[in-house]
Amino acid sequence: MNAFLTAPERRALRRVLGLLDVDRRGFALSVLLGTLGLGSAIALAATSAWLIARAAQQPPVLYLTVAATSVRMFGVMRALMRYLQRLASHRVALAGMDSLRQNLYDLLATSRVDRVAALQRGDLLARTGADVDDVGDLVVKSLLPACVTAVVGVGTVVGIALLSPAAAAVLAACLLVSGVVAPLITMRSARRAELDSRTARTDLAETSMTLLDGAAELQVAGRIRGLHTQLADTSASLERATARAARTSGIAAGIDRLAMGLAVVGALLLGIPETTNGLVAAVALAVLVLTPLASFEGTADMAPAAVQLVRSAQAALRIDDLLGHEDPVPTHPVPAPVPGTGPRLVARDLSIGWPGGPVVATGIDLDLEVGTHLAVVGPSGIGKSTLLYTLAGMLPPVSGSVTLDGVEVWGGDRHDVTSEVTMTAEDAHVFATTVLENLRVACPDLTEERATELLATAGLGPWLAELPAGLDTLVGSGGTTVSGGERRRLLLARALASPSPLLLLDEPGEHLDPATADALLTSLLGPDDASRGVLVVTHRLSALAGADTVLVLDRPEAPAPALVPPEGHGHGDDGTPGRTTAPAPATVVERGTHAQLSAHRHSYRWAVEQESS
Repeated sequence: MNAFLTAPERRALRRVLGLLDVDRRGFALSVLLGTLGLGSAIALAATSAWLIARAAQQPPVLYLTVAATSVRMFGVMRALMRYLQRLASHRVALAGMDSLRQNLYDLLATSRVDRVAALQRGDLLARTGADVDDVGDLVVKSLLPACVTAVVGVGTVVGIALLSPAAAAVLAACLLVSGVVAPLITMRSARRAELDSRTARTDLAETSMTLLDGAAELQVAGRIRGLHTQLADTSASLERATARAARTSGIAAGIDRLAMGLAVVGALLLGIPETTNGLVAAVALAVLVLTPLASFEGTADMAPAAVQLVRSAQAALRIDDLLGHEDPVPTHPVPAPVPGTGPRLVARDLSIGWPGGPVVATGIDLDLEVGTHLAVVGPSGIGKSTLLYTLAGMLPPVSGSVTLDGVEVWGGDRHDVTSEVTMTAEDAHVFATTVLENLRVACPDLTEERATELLATAGLGPWLAELPAGLDTLVGSGGTTVSGGERRRLLLARALASPSPLLLLDEPGEHLDPATADALLTSLLGPDDASRGVLVVTHRLSALAGADTVLVLDRPEAPAPALVPPEGHGHGDDGTPGRTTAPAPATVVERGTHAQLSAHRHSYRWAVEQESS
């Protein structure tokens, strides 16, 4: 089937199929059952033709008993074998899709964050959803029909050759036209239709996700009507692409029927002279003429199989692009801490930035261990969230080092790292399930009693008491059924549920009123829980009295008011795709306790006073 694909498609398909664990025995069983099913259909046609022709000669009825019984047997076998083949092949395909999706998620979970962050949610959903399904369909809709058609086609030609070699040659030529030439003719238009269709599907997914996630905001902004129009236009584009693909399938079907007709006519033109010359029995002539009608049943699936091959190859290209072509980061184990001691996360002379982007902060030194509480403050876009991603081992350091118990975090086994360090990002996902199951993402064996305690710690005790089903209340995807502050505290409770002794928290007080945010930060940085080490990234300064060390991240030339983000500015981090990066890297301009910084650093004291006013 390489003739149907371009070189990039072949490379991508080979790579992606390497992630798909195909049950070879199950596939072989599917081919066997498919061969028996299609072979039974052809045998049914041949036996029926012989039976009708022989019955016309009015022989003793016992002469027809075996043929009549065979007709019933082949009829039953055709239906039974096809049913069993569907069961076997779909089992292989679904298991393959499941393995491909799991392997893809595993690779994405250990790959660089910027590769996934650069994608829109709808595009990511399309690649991990529909594209994976399309690659999995390659087994059922492309490889399997090709194998079955090839085996049965050769067997049919051999069987006809026993009666008439000339008729067998005509049949073989027509089968090649139907099974090879027709798919090749339709391939170019099918590829174009698939490209248009896939683009429309991706746009449809992205627009739908935008509408679902931001319907209220879009309604207020007056943009929802425009998005509805865009959605309708995208649907129309998808329908046009589907119609073009249907026309292509119609052309292929027409070529298949033409080839079948030529095979029948050829069998008549060659078989009649051979019959009159005594080379072929009169009864066998009916077999020569009617058998091709069934033998093209397999080749009729070849054009759709070729179209599916192109569709799967295009899906493989997109998955391959998602995975990237960088050399994989070699992983190494991160040993557990010595019994009786906790893990220690150390950064030395650390410079950070997103891969391919500029350095956003440099010269960072910090130590986080069980019982310590650190806070990192600074203006929006200075590099605080990028610092957390780097400390968690999700981004490589630009220079310097980040070690966990003396072992580099970047490239460390993700299970080993996350068992000691957990991070909650500002935009972490809230799943469309119950409150309890959202917390169990971090700790699968979390009890209801412990979940209630964690929610109370995160300031959600009264909220939980008002929920109609308590912990079993469903939460919308992305937290759309809760407020921004409730969503943020739910994510905090999930982080607290993690058994990891070191916590990296990104803006836990965001979307909360000042009093609630200060109370939450005070609780996180307080001395009550000495079993954890906590590093908090925050814009709030007034509640950092409990922090052992506060690191002020800023650019040396930045004016004093930079510690407070201007009105209306968001709190997204720098360096991410589509964001504007700083012209010069930031650094730790000062460190110390909250009291020390308030006493000696004018900009810090000014920012605290601004929060209190």
